[in-house]
Amino acid sequence: MTLSAEQAQWFRAGFTDMADNMGQALLGKDHAIRLALTCLVSEGHLLLEDLPGTGKTMLARALANTVEGRHARIQFTPDLLPTDVTGVTVYDQLKGSFDFHPGPIFHDIVLADEINRASPKTQSALLEVMEEGHVTVDGVTHDVPRPFMVIATQNPIEQAGTYRLPEAQLDRFLMKTSVGYPDADSTEELLLASHIRDRAELVKPIATTARIAEMSALAADVHIDRSLVRYVRQLAEASRTMNHVRLGLSARGCLALVRVVKTWAAADGRTAVVPEDINSLAEPVLCHRLLLDPQSQFSGATISDVISQLLAAVPPPVDRD
Repeated sequence: MTLSAEQAQWFRAGFTDMADNMGQALLGKDHAIRLALTCLVSEGHLLLEDLPGTGKTMLARALANTVEGRHARIQFTPDLLPTDVTGVTVYDQLKGSFDFHPGPIFHDIVLADEINRASPKTQSALLEVMEEGHVTVDGVTHDVPRPFMVIATQNPIEQAGTYRLPEAQLDRFLMKTSVGYPDADSTEELLLASHIRDRAELVKPIATTARIAEMSALAADVHIDRSLVRYVRQLAEASRTMNHVRLGLSARGCLALVRVVKTWAAADGRTAVVPEDINSLAEPVLCHRLLLDPQSQFSGATISDVISQLLAAVPPPVDRD
C-alpha cells in the first residue's frame, strides 16, 4: 500500500505541530527536534551526545512530554544493576508464588541519562529490549508497550568513571545526534526568560501513543524507488572498503537508513523518498556505526569527514527504475 497525498499532508501537519510544541523548550533547535521526532515515529532509539548544558535532557523530556504516554527516567550510575532497569521477580509469601515487578524500562519513552556511567553488565540489559521489544527475566518474556523508545544521553568530555558503549549497543540506536549551543538570538531569548527554571514544563501533551503508532504505520507506506534502495546498498558496500574505516555500515544500519528516510519524506508532506533525504540523514544514522582505524584517529580524521567522502564517492541515482 502506498501513502496517499492526503495522508502525507495529515502526517506533515501532525509532525509540524509536535515539533512546534517541543520548540517551546529548545529555542532554535528545529533540526535536532525533527531528528528526535523522526526517530520516535520510525520506532527507533536515539543517542544524544553533547557537551554539558546544551539541552540533551531537555530535548528528551520535551519529546516525552509531547506524547501522552508513560515516561520514565533512569539515572545511570556505576552501582546501577540490570534488575534496576528491567525489573525483578519476587516471591509473594501470601500468594505462594513468584510475581514479576516491572522496572522503568516498561514505559513508552525511557530517558537513559548518562548511559555510559553504568557498567557494561547494566548496559547490556538494554540490548534485548531495544532490538526485540521485550525483556526476558528468569526465563519468562515480558513485552514492553508500543510505541517504545529509549533516549540515551552521554557526555563526551568527562571520561573518568565512564564505560565506552560497545559496538553492539551503538548499533541498536537508530540515530545519534547532538544539540549544540543555541544561536545568538535564541541565547538572548533564553536569558531574557531566565525566570523559567524548567522549560520542559512548558511542553504539554498534544499527541497520543495511538497517533504515534498510526503515523509509524503511514511512514512505512512511503514509496522508496528500487534505485534508491540500490543507492543505500552501494553506500554500505563502499563504507566497508574505505581506507580509514575499520567497521563499515551493517545490514541493520541499512535498514535504519531506509526507515528514517521514509519518515523524513512523510514529515515533508511527500509520498516518496528522494535522494536528498538519504544525504540529509546519512550522518545521524551512520556516525555511530562507522568506526575509524587507530591510525586515522591519530591523524585527525573525523567521522563527519569520512561520511562526506563516502557521499561524494557514491553518486545518487539520476534515473528511477
